[in-house]
Amino acid sequence: MAEQRSDYGGLFEDFRPGQIFKHWPGKTITESDNNLFSLLTRNDNPLHSDAHHMATHQHGRILVNGTLVFSLVVGMSVRDTSGQAVANLEYEKVVHDEPVFIGDTIYGETEVLETRETSRGDRGIVYVESRGFNQRGARVLTFRRRFLVGKRG
Repeated sequence: MAEQRSDYGGLFEDFRPGQIFKHWPGKTITESDNNLFSLLTRNDNPLHSDAHHMATHQHGRILVNGTLVFSLVVGMSVRDTSGQAVANLEYEKVVHDEPVFIGDTIYGETEVLETRETSRGDRGIVYVESRGFNQRGARVLTFRRRFLVGKRG
C-alpha cells in the first residue's frame, strides 16, 4: 500500500470556516492545452478552435474551453484541500465569471464555507468555494463543492 503524504490536502480537523487557501503556482493556458483538452472531451465547438470564425465573434479571438478552466482550478485546489479526501461528493453552482483566452494565466483560491461531521464519526464533510483568477486579477470562475475526508486517529 502506498504511503500517504501528510502535507497533501488535509484531514477534517485541518479545516475551519473562513479559512482561505491561495493555490500556487498558476498555469498559463497554451493553444496546445486548449486544443488537446477540447479533443479529449470531444468538444469541437469552433469557439475553441477556429481563429477565423472567432475574428468576427464578440470576443474577437478563441475562447478557452470552460471545462478546461474548471478542471484546472479543481486540480490546483487538491494539494491544499481534498488531497486526502475519501470522495468528492458534489460540485455545484459553476459560474464562468469572465472569458479566458489563450495566454491567460490562471490562479486559484479556495475558501472553506462549512464543515460538519458525519454520523459515522470518523470523517466529515468539507464545503468549499473555489475561485479562479486571471493574471490581471479578474475573477474568471467560481464554483462550490463538497468532499468527504477522514478525521485524525
